[in-house]
Amino acid sequence: MDLNIWLAFFAASWVIAISPGSGAVLSMSHGLAYGVRHTSATIAGLQLGLSVILLIAGVGVGALLLASATAFTVVKVLGAGYLIWLGVKQWRSPVHAAHAPQQAADGVAGLQPGLPTVRQRVLIGFMTNVTNPKGIVFMVAVLPQFIDPLRPLWLQLLILLVTSISVDLVVMHGYAFLASRAQRWLATAKARRAQNRVFGGVLVAMGASLMLVKRAA
Repeated sequence: MDLNIWLAFFAASWVIAISPGSGAVLSMSHGLAYGVRHTSATIAGLQLGLSVILLIAGVGVGALLLASATAFTVVKVLGAGYLIWLGVKQWRSPVHAAHAPQQAADGVAGLQPGLPTVRQRVLIGFMTNVTNPKGIVFMVAVLPQFIDPLRPLWLQLLILLVTSISVDLVVMHGYAFLASRAQRWLATAKARRAQNRVFGGVLVAMGASLMLVKRAA
């Protein structure tokens, strides 16, 4: 892969990662609720999902999904339903006022109540990205521009995958860190309830918006 092509993809990866989406909302939500360290598992799941989407688009399966109305609709409905379910769960999540001793021990207030296991956080992140039809549409449209058909496909996909994941890891941890810094102002049960409803509402809205995604012509 030529350096200028890689630099173009590197720049595009930053734009893609920074653009608000379900992954960013999930990273901020978990960062605010559980702290950056615990959110790393969620972000790892997001990267696994991103890897699957990039590889699917890279080997051409994504194009087949876009060509099949049934397959695309199934992915779209699953992705929308999953985000809506996450949003409703977040909205209805029980709240607890933070206590100073717990904050000192964990680094972030209110971490323990309702903290999902590492496996659950990884799965939530993975499902959020892998069932996102917008990601498939975008990768199928963009990825071919950075692939040289005269060179080995697997090596190019590996370079693009490592680049995309590296950038996304930095950005998602940045979102989680910024959200976790707001924890001190959201220590009361009332504030945490408002937080749950804001993030829950955003996830539901994103899930509903996925139903409007159409196949490429």
